[in-house]
Amino acid sequence: MAFSFLPELLHLVLALLFLVFVIKCRRSSNPLLPTELPIIGMLPSLIANWNNLHDYAAAGLSASGHNFELRGPPATSVRYLVTCSPANVRHVFTTNFTNYVKGEELAAVLGLLGGTIVTADGESWRLQRDTIHRVLTRPRLLASLSRCCRDKVAGGLVPLLSHLADGRTTFDMEDLLGRLVLDITVIVVFGWDPFCLAASMPPMHVAAALDTLMEVAMRRHILPVSCWRTMRWLNIGQERKLAKAEAVLYRFVAESIQKKMASDSTGTGDDIISYYINDPNPDPEFLNRDREPTDFLIRTFINFMVAMRDPMGSALSWLVYNLATHPHAMLAIREELAPIVATRKSGDGVVVFDPDETKDLVYQRAAMFESLRLYPIAPMERKEVVADDLLPSGHKVQAGSTILISTYSMARLEQVWGDDCREYRPERWLSSNQDGSGHTLRHVPSHVFVAFNTGPRACLGKNISVALVTSIVATVVWNFDVELLDSNTVKPKLSVILQMKNGLMAKVKRRPEDD
Repeated sequence: MAFSFLPELLHLVLALLFLVFVIKCRRSSNPLLPTELPIIGMLPSLIANWNNLHDYAAAGLSASGHNFELRGPPATSVRYLVTCSPANVRHVFTTNFTNYVKGEELAAVLGLLGGTIVTADGESWRLQRDTIHRVLTRPRLLASLSRCCRDKVAGGLVPLLSHLADGRTTFDMEDLLGRLVLDITVIVVFGWDPFCLAASMPPMHVAAALDTLMEVAMRRHILPVSCWRTMRWLNIGQERKLAKAEAVLYRFVAESIQKKMASDSTGTGDDIISYYINDPNPDPEFLNRDREPTDFLIRTFINFMVAMRDPMGSALSWLVYNLATHPHAMLAIREELAPIVATRKSGDGVVVFDPDETKDLVYQRAAMFESLRLYPIAPMERKEVVADDLLPSGHKVQAGSTILISTYSMARLEQVWGDDCREYRPERWLSSNQDGSGHTLRHVPSHVFVAFNTGPRACLGKNISVALVTSIVATVVWNFDVELLDSNTVKPKLSVILQMKNGLMAKVKRRPEDD
């Protein structure tokens, strides 16, 4: 009874904090920036804009000269410099690369991916990168990737889209493309087909688990470490959901590796896992003395799944969305594809493009890069400072502090991309040839267009991704008209990977052969 006043006191404190929040917002010299309150810092502003965080950050960065400090409760470690300055990006990612690391906190934030190449630093990162580079440049693997993509598109995606077109059925294009990409990923990584693209549309528990991994990681970026770790310890909320997702992923990858090791085809070398398990002198980090997969090998292959499935799925969905909402770009791609189609055509009128045929098409690359500019696969990057430094923007950063780079906001810099920076316009990537014979792709420095990262950590799979994505999209837009049900509901999901919050609801219609 002595403490019966506590609920009323708590309500009073919350009401006072809310009143202070409102007053500060109204008095703020820059209302677009997060408002800082006593005790709880800027968390209320973040929570209030949680469902629109990327655009909120872009507006704040635009109003603050491309940099601002994000502060959480004083007792927490939430104190970040948020930037979208290309000069800062070049300094952090390239010029002074060794002074900015992924750090232990990011490894904890990403859970199962901790210690793998995406979070590793120093010698561990260098060794993993060298190994992956050797894997991704093997001719047999590259040929397998191209063949797998074409076969899956011809035997899975096109028939399914044709069936949906015949029935004028409404479907989620993002989900459909995600199924295609997951099939390709598992075939190329593990050597077997999960048939997610089957007409029955089987449940995709692994895909849902991968999505959860990325969504909860984004929340961990923002929440105080003590908060999400307490939730993890109590096994509640999103942390409970994450624990289940991690168990699904770990079991799936472990069983896939065991399946491959037990099969008779381990020597084919057409998939990624073969490179690791068939080495006569295996790295003890990957296989133990009994040639059993280690925990690190399993987590490395969870990373392979993330690295293949998530970027391709995101890039495909946003590109189809942008083309469907900009018919002139769709028409330009079809005109570019027409000379290829004129040389070959199947009896049923369906055309499936090979990755080698589309990877160098100028307008299609421009369309893809423009889509990636506006909707980067990783909307935010995170770096930890090793030693005190001075950024080109004039900001001093201390050892142990954290920098958040908003790649989503970088696409919305009028000083870099012009007044129409928020518009989808592939033509901004084109330069006219001097002889008037056509266009070439305009070079944009990688510290300005960071869709494939920049500096020593630049994406190893860029060329592979471009080839696969362009061939898939070429096949879709040549054979079908895509009609979106309500493009206004398409918004980014709050995740480490920029997916769509509400999916991409659409209908498709077969295009006439002579169109």
